[in-house]
Amino acid sequence: MNEHEYEPVRGLPDLLPAGERTIWRGEPDWRSLARRVFHVRKIALYFGLLIAFSTTSKLVGGESIAAIVSAASWQLTLALSALGILYFLAWLYARTTVYTLTSERLVMRFGVALTMAVNIPWSRITQADLLEHRDGTGDIVFTVDPARRMSYILLWPLIRPWRFSPVMPAIRSIRDAATVAAQLGEILRTRYEPPATQFREAPSAVTPGILGSGSTAATAP
Repeated sequence: MNEHEYEPVRGLPDLLPAGERTIWRGEPDWRSLARRVFHVRKIALYFGLLIAFSTTSKLVGGESIAAIVSAASWQLTLALSALGILYFLAWLYARTTVYTLTSERLVMRFGVALTMAVNIPWSRITQADLLEHRDGTGDIVFTVDPARRMSYILLWPLIRPWRFSPVMPAIRSIRDAATVAAQLGEILRTRYEPPATQFREAPSAVTPGILGSGSTAATAP
């Protein structure tokens, strides 16, 4: 039995109320999750340097070629096993994660061992920033009203890394992130009429243009 068969709509724990509509639904790219959440490239580099250092040390020490090859083979096997596990975890997380933007809220369904669904009304979102990656994927990071406390551990990996206070939930590793950001911008502009909505510059790491021409963030009342 699929653990998500009970869902009346994919990614949602229940049917949407009357008048609420789905704007966008998507999931993370597992390869991007592997690189940016599980850091497979950095770990591969670490193992590569470790194997190179060990092999060089044995060569300088005068060990036999057979002993060097045997040690390197064991280390390579360990490295490939570790990377394989991380890639598999990334695939599992991507397979079990669904992002949904509706006219009223953000819904994130995720979890490998324990499935969770987090609902964040747009009225609780005070800022949204787009971060695009070189591989064509991107993250949309949300700043939530401090009155709504969120758990870093429970939301991981759907958070901005190393930001503990406040915890910033994020739609991570999605394809066509700029298009999704534009749709999000339309939602916020529809909900918050000027002058209530204020646009301000986001940090330099964020790509301009998420919620309007020359703007990267929206501040809601």
